[in-house]
Formats: sequence, structure tokens, C-alpha cells
Amino acid sequence: MVKVARIYMRASSKSQSLERQERLIADAREAGYYIAAVYREKASGAIVDRPELMRMISDLQPGELVVAERIDRISRLPLPQAQALIDTIHEKGAKLAIPGIFDFSDLVAESEGITKIVLESVQEMLLKLALQMARDDYEERRRRQQEGIELAKEKGLFTGRRPDKVLHDRIRTLRSANFSIAETARIAGCSEASVKRVWAARVDKGNQ
Repeated sequence: MVKVARIYMRASSKSQSLERQERLIADAREAGYYIAAVYREKASGAIVDRPELMRMISDLQPGELVVAERIDRISRLPLPQAQALIDTIHEKGAKLAIPGIFDFSDLVAESEGITKIVLESVQEMLLKLALQMARDDYEERRRRQQEGIELAKEKGLFTGRRPDKVLHDRIRTLRSANFSIAETARIAGCSEASVKRVWAARVDKGNQ
């Protein structure tokens, strides 16, 4: 039976590179997997409506493996939403493979009785712990960022983040060409929320 994997790569910002995560492709092939598709995007892990993530989940077939560099590439969502996202992957009949997080799936399948129950419980506990740690790290980064902003404001050094003019122009061009919000987000490589925000700002500016 052919072993099939789908690889998901994510970075938080346009300035970050996905190059390091490309090694997942070679690693999966060396492990004997056929790569059905590779999904790359630059978006926050704290939002669920990521175009490439949603496309990957839609493409998933029973028995396939989802490969990501770390669990936070899949989710930095609060635990209930993160768990719901993982459940969606499992409901498609797929497994999740994260280097550094031991996957008991094969052992669970071969076990029976109390042993199976224990292994399933341990697997679920480790996954929840990893998801919570990913969220905690995100919130800590946000806290430190806010502290830095407040300190810069006190010193009169904070001018705010500059808008990504190239991205905004691309969004406006696509929407003006009657591309849908979802299509615009996928082509521009951003979230649907960003598309809505930039398009709304254009409309508001035109009404001034």
C-alpha cells in the first residue's frame, strides 16, 4: 500500500522564510511517503481561516499523513479551537505527524484492552499539552511585543507598523477584478480578514 503524505508549511510574516521547512519534503520521501501536495502560506497560526490550511484539510483522504515542522505551524489557537482543528483532520481519516512529538497511532492500532486505552490517553494528553504550549508561547510573544511598544511610546520612538503597500495594492487589484474574498486571500497569500480590512479601508477612503 502506498503511504501518502501532505506537507503543511507556515510562517507568521512575509519577511520570514519557509526555506528551513522545505526539508520536510525530503524527510517524508526518505521515510517512504508519496507527497500528494505541499501547502505553503504566510499567516498567523492564531487564526483558523488560513486558505492553504483549509485547502489541505479539504484535500485530505483517509489514511493520509499531515506533516508539519512543529505543532505551532498547525495551530497557535486557544486550546478548544485548536482541538477542534485537529479533530477535523482526524475526522477526515488522516493522521498528524510532528517531528519531536511521538505518535502512538500504530501502537494503538495493534493494541487491545487496557493497553489500548492507556496509549490513547497518553497520546491525547501529549497532543493537548503541545497545543497549549504553542498557544502559551504565542500569548507570551504578544505580551512582550506590547511591553516593547509601550516602552517605545514612553520614549517617543514608536511610530506604528508600516502597512504592506505591495500587498494592499495586490488585494485592491484582485478585488477590483471581481475576485472573491477567498480567491483574493489565496492568490495574495494573506488571510481573508486582511482582505476584508484592506478593501473596507479603500471603500471608506473613497467615501470621505
